[in-house]
Amino acid sequence: MARAARRDATGAADEPPPAMPFLAWAALPCGLVIGLLLGALGGGGSILAVPALVYLLHQTPHEATAGALVVVGIGAASGMACHARAGRVRWAAGAAFGGLGTAGTFLGSRWSASLNPTVLMTAFAGLMLTVAAVMLVRTWRERARERDRDRERARERDRERARERGRDRERARERDGERERERGREKARAGHDAASAASKAPPTAPEPPSPRLSAARLASALRIGVTATAVGLLTGFFGVGGGFVVVPALTLVLGLEMPVAVGTSLLVILVNSGTAFATRAGAGGLDWPLLASFAACAALGSWLGNRLAARLRPQALSTAFASLVTVLAVSMAVTSIPRL
Repeated sequence: MARAARRDATGAADEPPPAMPFLAWAALPCGLVIGLLLGALGGGGSILAVPALVYLLHQTPHEATAGALVVVGIGAASGMACHARAGRVRWAAGAAFGGLGTAGTFLGSRWSASLNPTVLMTAFAGLMLTVAAVMLVRTWRERARERDRDRERARERDRERARERGRDRERARERDGERERERGREKARAGHDAASAASKAPPTAPEPPSPRLSAARLASALRIGVTATAVGLLTGFFGVGGGFVVVPALTLVLGLEMPVAVGTSLLVILVNSGTAFATRAGAGGLDWPLLASFAACAALGSWLGNRLAARLRPQALSTAFASLVTVLAVSMAVTSIPRL
């Protein structure tokens, strides 16, 4: 179906008509899937918003990248509320990470608005392939680590059973000599206390911070700033949340556990999406009824994804999602590249 709003000879765009009922219904499953992935994985689902808005709901690429920010932001807010109630959001870390990315968000939004739509969709296909590859590699590494941990646990159980038999014999001997050893320890403690009272060492001054430690902290702060700026640039340019970058960054750089990193990443996505949308606020041309139904389903899906996160295997969900993204990316590339 062709867009009803066409550009005239002067390059101006007419106001888009209200969403047709069947388009609004088509938005429901798309928003639900995006929110589900946002709530369960802390990211990734938002990358489906732009292709869904362009190819299923017939938005232009620039409208889609702006409208996706609304969908992503509302979905992230809904999922973040659920994670916050469970204590899985680190507010200070998330707000700082999102704040550091505002410069990248602003630049990405301005750059995207000046780009040819066909070039934008081709670049988006490349981003989707990159995301799919990153998620697949991460999933394979996690599975390999799980297999190694399972094998190590099995070997440890075998060693523990062998040691237990020896410990039984040792306990029997220790029970016989426990009283005698206790008397010896009491005598040793009495002598040690007397010696300590006679010669008490003067307090020592605290050591100055090591230059190596200061350099490590500086390098860590630099990594955080670069990663936050890159995430902001992706959000502003493509209209995606960047959770596939934020979650690993929060776990590796800030040392957060995975459930906490997922919850905190939604705060980062919310900050970046709000900044990018504020930058594009004057562009206009958004189909608000369509986006409202899309965003409502994303919020519901994010709530469901948070509920299902503890029951589903994240590796299986990531693999299925990466496969879907790969198929969509190839289809977009086949459509867009010949028109360059």
